[in-house]
Amino acid sequence: MSQYILALDQGTTSSRAILFDRDGRIHGSAQQEYPQHFPQPGWVEHDPRDIWNSQLAVAREVLRAHRVGSFHLAAIGIANQRETTVVWDRHSGEPIAPAIVWQDRRTAEACDHLREAGWAERIQAKTGLELDAYFSASKLAWLLEHVPGARARAERGELAFGTVDSWLVFKLCGRHVTDASNASRTMLFNIHTMQWDAGLLELFSIPEAMLPEVVASSGDIGPASSEWFGGPVPIAGIAGDQQAATFGQACHKPGMVKNTYGTGCFMLMHAGRSPAVSHNRLLSTVGWTVDGRTDYLIEGSVFMGGATVQWLRDGLGIIRESHEVEALAASVPDNGGVFLVPAFAGLGAPHWDPYARGALVGMTRGTHRGHIARAAVEAIAYQSAELLDAMCRDTGCPVAEVRADGGAARNDMLMQFQADVLGVPVVRPQVTETTALGAAYLAGLAVGFWESQEEIAAQWRAERVFEPAIGDEQRRALMGRWNEAVVRSKGWA
Repeated sequence: MSQYILALDQGTTSSRAILFDRDGRIHGSAQQEYPQHFPQPGWVEHDPRDIWNSQLAVAREVLRAHRVGSFHLAAIGIANQRETTVVWDRHSGEPIAPAIVWQDRRTAEACDHLREAGWAERIQAKTGLELDAYFSASKLAWLLEHVPGARARAERGELAFGTVDSWLVFKLCGRHVTDASNASRTMLFNIHTMQWDAGLLELFSIPEAMLPEVVASSGDIGPASSEWFGGPVPIAGIAGDQQAATFGQACHKPGMVKNTYGTGCFMLMHAGRSPAVSHNRLLSTVGWTVDGRTDYLIEGSVFMGGATVQWLRDGLGIIRESHEVEALAASVPDNGGVFLVPAFAGLGAPHWDPYARGALVGMTRGTHRGHIARAAVEAIAYQSAELLDAMCRDTGCPVAEVRADGGAARNDMLMQFQADVLGVPVVRPQVTETTALGAAYLAGLAVGFWESQEEIAAQWRAERVFEPAIGDEQRRALMGRWNEAVVRSKGWA
């Protein structure tokens, strides 16, 4: 009898593989970082082969370490970094260029031209998205224009485009598919008709032959080849990482909110069975398609969350390991008037300024690395507080709590400060790897490993609740000062 679901969690800076049992508990995990490439200012690239090789390696590692064979696995679920754009040769299976990562800003000017031509509102009406270089469409158009021979090959049907889920499924089983949650992040998919949009394909000059088939988030996609894990294993779940985390947090009902603290921070609210309309520059996106029904979400995206701490480690060298930031930030009683706006890749929601750049303001001769570390931690919380404020203005309904997950959710100082500036409780679950858990749940539902979403929701357990510890006046003062710092970062490039 199958005992586990294998979740492949392909993230921006690392690949993970996690085994989940029927109680939704982690049986084993493995993780591997892979190289990041920054060939020019504002450019961020991955080698698609590094993505595949690292993901395959950790999957094999966790199975080997826990003596789990393919016959122990009921299914594979995949969660992935979204918007990152991969193009490969259909016959050789080799990428034709580096993957352009979601953080990449090289197409900001092209998006500006489309905005000036009046396309922003029309694109938002169809896709629920802001016209921004964040999404896949302009990245794919750039590859077709700048890789020699790519456009002609694409028009002949020789090339395949996909987000990272498509790339992994192709390598695992040879099918060229994506799910609706990932399709909705390309800026080429109409979230009302649930189909690729001919008008947008024409606008971006994308040959339709390049596009993957759109399948359900939970359903039989096909078996992973026996060469990878010693026997065939059904691939039965796919979702973009933030939609997967929302599902894994059991935010299955309208008004429920989760925030993932990963490389970026992504706050999502369940919006029901029809697309929401944001008047505060948030995104309307497909959550998941299960049993023929589609759930929609409203989302705010922060580009630099945990990546801000990585910058302290790799860029400034003031910490050796990411987990050291909490102790360093706690070494000072407050931020000493220092604010860090980590707009290293521009600003996401609700500002959408691709030309903003990082700003460190308020320093004096008394400023030292503890203040900078604290400002970095607080910046993650401030950016997320902006998102919840926009969501509440969009929906008009108060939020009872925010469910937190992701690597940085283990930072107690961050979670407490987040509750303070949100003004609502922040709840950390017992299983914080909810991205992988959501992918596992989607796969498990498809193969009967779990019977229903109600069974899944019953498995969710809180590990700790962080209650707000400051008053409204202090909260408004802190957010006001943060907003002043943000203004100084805007339009810099």
